[in-house]
Amino acid sequence: MSQPQAGDSPSAQVPGRRERKKQATRTALREAALRLAVRHGVKNVTVEQIAAEADLALRTFFNHFSSKEEAVLAAAAAGAEALVEEFRARPPHESVLRAVREAVLVVVDRDDAVGRDHIRVLRLMQHTPALLPQQMAVLIAQEKALADAIAERLTAADPADPPGVYPQLCATATLATLRVVLSRWLSRTSDTDEIPTSSTLREEVDEALSHLAAGLDRPGTQDPPH
Repeated sequence: MSQPQAGDSPSAQVPGRRERKKQATRTALREAALRLAVRHGVKNVTVEQIAAEADLALRTFFNHFSSKEEAVLAAAAAGAEALVEEFRARPPHESVLRAVREAVLVVVDRDDAVGRDHIRVLRLMQHTPALLPQQMAVLIAQEKALADAIAERLTAADPADPPGVYPQLCATATLATLRVVLSRWLSRTSDTDEIPTSSTLREEVDEALSHLAAGLDRPGTQDPPH
């Protein structure tokens, strides 16, 4: 998936008129693509239908997205960027994993279009193999953005100590952990349109991140091999 767009984040600086119009057009296409995909399935939706649903020209669609899959997954890109922005906004005294925990819960608890659409597209991705290549592109972009934010946070705390491989390793491990948690959370109501309670998500996020913070290694058998 393409790099998430800066204007999708609630924490971004207020853009100019031209940029606001561009963002509004992109959002209209993103929402139209997701509505149609949820209603009919990704494979049964065309870019022409998405453009028509958004009341925009087909050429306009391709000014913003290269494929219907990218348009559908744009909600995930917006949610990913929101997570990174919320992480950047966390108080500097919080540990990295604590800041991630608080950021992800803020994003999931959001009751706006980005928050709701992020959950809808996460559920859609679970059952749509055709979205996998685009999903991987989003994940790569998200991991890089979070790694950069972690590196900035650590450098600000101790400029004399380069963070090395830690930011990338932490971002990759943390986001993989969150994907497992979110997948388990959404599977609880996989046959309905309901969203599981956020209290359940909080418990599972805390449990998963505590495992990550403690280290994933476990001792082997006490008996030496023969």
